[in-house]
Order: sequence, then C-alpha cells, then structure tokens
Amino acid sequence: MPRITLPDGSVREYDDRTSGAIIAESIGKSLARDAVAIRVDGELRDLTREIESDASVAIVTRDSEDGLELLRHDAAHVLAEAVKELWPETQVTIGPAIENGFYYDFAREEPFTEDDLEVIEARMRDIVDRNESIVREVWDRSEAVEFFRSIGEEYKAEIIASIPNDEPVTLYRQGDFIDLCRGPHLPETGRLGKAFKLTHVSGAYWRGDSANEMLQRVYGTAWAHDKQLRKYLHMLEEAEKRDHRRLGRVMDLFHFQEEAPGAVFWHPKGWNLFQSLIDFMRQQQNAAGYQEINTPELMNRSLWEASGHWDSFADNMFTSETVDGRTYAIKPMNCPGHVQVFKQGITSYRDLPYRLAEFGKCHRYEPSGALHGMMRVRAFTQDDAHVFCTPDQITDESIAVCNLILGIYRGFGFEDVRIKFADRPEVRVGDDAVWDQAEAALLKALETAGLDYTHNPGEGAFYGPKLEFVLRDAIGRDWQCGTLQVDLNMPGRLGATYIGEDGEKHIPVMLHRAIFGSLERFIGILIEHHAGNLPLWLAPVQVKVLTITSEADDFAEEVAARLQAAGLRAETDLRNEKIAYKVREHSVSKIPVLFAIGQREVETGSVAVRRLGSKKQQVLSVDEALDELLTEVREHR
Repeated sequence: MPRITLPDGSVREYDDRTSGAIIAESIGKSLARDAVAIRVDGELRDLTREIESDASVAIVTRDSEDGLELLRHDAAHVLAEAVKELWPETQVTIGPAIENGFYYDFAREEPFTEDDLEVIEARMRDIVDRNESIVREVWDRSEAVEFFRSIGEEYKAEIIASIPNDEPVTLYRQGDFIDLCRGPHLPETGRLGKAFKLTHVSGAYWRGDSANEMLQRVYGTAWAHDKQLRKYLHMLEEAEKRDHRRLGRVMDLFHFQEEAPGAVFWHPKGWNLFQSLIDFMRQQQNAAGYQEINTPELMNRSLWEASGHWDSFADNMFTSETVDGRTYAIKPMNCPGHVQVFKQGITSYRDLPYRLAEFGKCHRYEPSGALHGMMRVRAFTQDDAHVFCTPDQITDESIAVCNLILGIYRGFGFEDVRIKFADRPEVRVGDDAVWDQAEAALLKALETAGLDYTHNPGEGAFYGPKLEFVLRDAIGRDWQCGTLQVDLNMPGRLGATYIGEDGEKHIPVMLHRAIFGSLERFIGILIEHHAGNLPLWLAPVQVKVLTITSEADDFAEEVAARLQAAGLRAETDLRNEKIAYKVREHSVSKIPVLFAIGQREVETGSVAVRRLGSKKQQVLSVDEALDELLTEVREHR
C-alpha cells in the first residue's frame, strides 16, 4: 500500500502498486490529460511506470520545462520512426531534445531534400494519429547488440556496447519501431500532439569526430501548443529578416571570406560603428574610475601554464613555436596580461581598488561548424576589465560593476536583462574553501543590490564563479553578453600581491568584468535587435543629403559641411537620379535621416527631412534640423 506524498504535502494511499497515470487521474481529469511524466523522489520517470513503495511524487505536465523537453525528445523518436517507415534502409543514430526543438542523425547515402522534410512531417502526423503505445523494455546487453545488428543498425549496436556495465540497457517500443533510450517517454504517440515542424537538414560527424563518417542531421522544433509553435516560427521569420550577415552586406559594414574563417573584414562604415561603441564604453569606464591599458597579443606558454589556462584551455588556443624552440600563444583572454601590469611596483591597500580596462584583441579556436557570422568567431575584441581589490571591497565593487553593466545595456535599448549565477565547474583550479568564499561574496553582492537572479549550476569559469548577464532582444531571443567573475585563484598563481594595513603582503581579489563581451558579437546582436535601423547616435552614416536638381549641389555641399563640422556623420548624394530612387536606395541601406534639397530649399535655406521608416517629411531650416539632430544624439550619449 504505497503512500504517495504530493508537492503540496498531501498524502494519498493506494491499495496496490500505482503509477503516475493513476495518480494524475485520481487528482483530476484535466491533470491526467496534461500529464506527460512524473518525478519520483526527484527522478524523472515514465507516466506509466509502476511505483511500488512510498515515494514523493510530482506530476510533470506538457507546459512545464521538463514536460516540454520530454515532448521534444519524443518528437525526435517519432521523426526516426517516420524516416524508417519511408526509407527502411536508413540507419538511425542519436536524437536528443535541444533548445527550442530536437534533431535526429541518420546514416543514409541519398541526401534529404526540402521536399523530403514535408513527406517526413506528414508521416509523423500519421504516427501521432495512430496513438501508438510507447512501452519501456529492459534488455540483456548482448541480446540488444545482436538484435540491432540483425536489423542493420550498426550505430545503435556500437552505442549499446559502450554503455557502462552497471547501467541497464533500456529500449522503447512504439508500433513496429524500437529504439535505444534511457527515457522517460510519453505513454503514447498521440500525447505528443502536432505542434511540431521540421526546419532544416545539416551534416554532422558520427560522435562529433571529423575522423568519422558524415551523417545527416534533421532538425525540428516542437511545442506544447500550436500557438507557441506559430509564435516561434514567426520569430524565425523575423530572425531571417534581421540576420546581421545579410544586413551587414546591405549596409556595407563588413564581410567574411574563407581565407580568414571566423574573422571579420571591417569596411569603413562598419569600423566607424565599431569605434563608436569603443568611444561610448571608454567614456563610461573613465567616469567609473577605470584606467585603460594595452597588453601583448602574443605571450610565452609559461605564463599561460602559470595562470592555469594551459591545462584548461590549450585546445582552444592558437600557438606558434619559434626557431629557438619556445612556444608562444596568441592570447584567448586578457586577464594574465592585466596581472602583469598590476605587479609592476609595490601596491598598498590604499591604492585599491585598482581598475584596469582594455579593448584587447583575442583569438580562440572554434570548430568550423560552430562559426556563425559575428555571433561565433575566432578573432574578436573583448571589452575586458579587471578590478584588483581587498576581500572587504568585493561586495561594493561587484555592485558597482552590476550597476555599470545594467546602465550601459539600457543605453543601447536593452531593458529586459536576466542575471544568472554560475558556480564552480567540475574542472577548476583552487581549493573548495576558496571557492566557498568567492561564491558567497558574489551572492552577497547580488542580495545587497537587490538584483533578481537564477542559478546556472556548474557553469562558472575554471578560476571562479561568475554572473552572466543575458539580454532579451526585440523578437524574444536571449543573448548572454556581460560577465562578472570573482577570482581568488589567478592573482596568487601569478604572484600578485599588495601591502596590507598590517604591513604584510596579501593576495588581491581579482574581479573579471566584460560588458559587451565580444564587440563583434555585440554589434551583431545590435544589428539584429534593431533590424539594421540603428539609433541615430550609433549609425555609421547619420545623415545623407540628397539633391533633387543639379542646381542644388552647392547648397547640399554646404549643408553636409555644417553637419560634419558639428560632429555628425554626413554624406552627400549628388547623382543625376530621381529623388524617389535615391530615397529608396538609402532607406534600404538603413540611413536614419535623409535631407532632400531642391530649388525651393535652396531659395529658403531649408531642408526636407525624412526619417527612416516614415513616409512623412518635415521642412525645417538648416539651423532647426541641425539642432534637432544634435539634441537627439546628446540624449543618447
């Protein structure tokens, strides 16, 4: 007679063995309808799996985070079943749930086409309509290997052979399809619903190793309800329109090419934007008491060994061996160089906090398949800063950094910012006692500042816990940008000390801080957030002065000169083209303000002002137009 304790503390007793399905039904029909799995003493299990003894049980519904992941996992299995029914010769490999969806990797000689995706999706819907029972089975390892080899599924046999001996081999059967999986799964395919869609196909190496054979990865998205699916697909459409790679070409900002994978070729307008961000950040940092420095990009391997980066990060570093046998690394981050600057001369506790900032060029090796425009690069500029302080100063300095970060994000139009607290990872340097101290200090700063946060377990840096600042953009996507880390390890490893109030040497605390993170990535985020319509103060070209007739050329040149003298980025377009053509062309190029000048404007000393995205125009004197633009720019700087 198992006693089941529910999350609200209530207890239910059952005469015999029970299951999540029975418990949900006994609570209410709507809960039974929405239930997809259960947690038994914290373990996620199939809804139909029996509960034989007393336990704490929580019903997992399709709308919950666990439930949504389960739906996506089942969608992957339904995808695999559909492919096997349509092309029986295809081998199935692995198919997990991922953020916003799922994928499954297939071994098939003929490539999948867009038309194939439609056929597969239709068959998936048929499988949902069949409402096939999904049954968990525990198999003998050797029998499972023999079974999959007998049906030509060599990849599955290989996976089973690699499962540790102390783990059970569980298979799930739905209809005539059987697959290897730890589970849990839905009780039947009909519970999945039809709020899913296959999105695209890509290549993927077996087990992620480029030495292995190439497979075909079919991606899809799945949601609890149709409304959520439609919203997500709309976001994907918007994301395609806003793609920074396409807009970068249209706006003539930058390009990429194969000779420098993961690196940006900046065009004049793009470099202007890049420098505008640096100028803005420099003003903010100077006001906050930071001193700007610059450190070498190439440093000896010994420094990276001493800092701990070599053991944790060597595979991601670009290295070079010189003729004298020395190994150098292009820096993947700036922190060891900043410690070297701090170490020059004797520092007193009275000199702390000591704040150093750098716009440092960094390089990290990323696999070719992971590169994505400016969102994932190998060469980037980091707005890195480090605050050297005493233990007593950690809270105040951390609060100041948080306020600086959030204020700068607001200046760029990001009001929705989430903070995640990431604690110690499995691979790390330093004693647990040091990590306890660092984590407690960072949490105290959050609580003192009254900032909300969520927990991101095990995702701290190898040298210290961190805060991750996540921006939500105009179409609802999250981007992790800024970070703040409390480091009680690296300064000591690199020999940094200060003289304390007691006259003795002490190791400083080192706060690592980045706000943009990567300037390249932040620019990509900005472009997509604003759909290329950058605010006036940031736009590489702020004003384009267009002539309607050639008689207006001289006056147009005078107006552009006045704008430039006032500090605005202005250009002229004196081509012998119709004004409608010019307006359309420069609107596509995302120029925020257009001045049109014809004979009437010449005679009255005025300009016809048109804003990007508006069909209306306003006729103002040159002085009025100039004052209006300068006021707008100053408000945002």
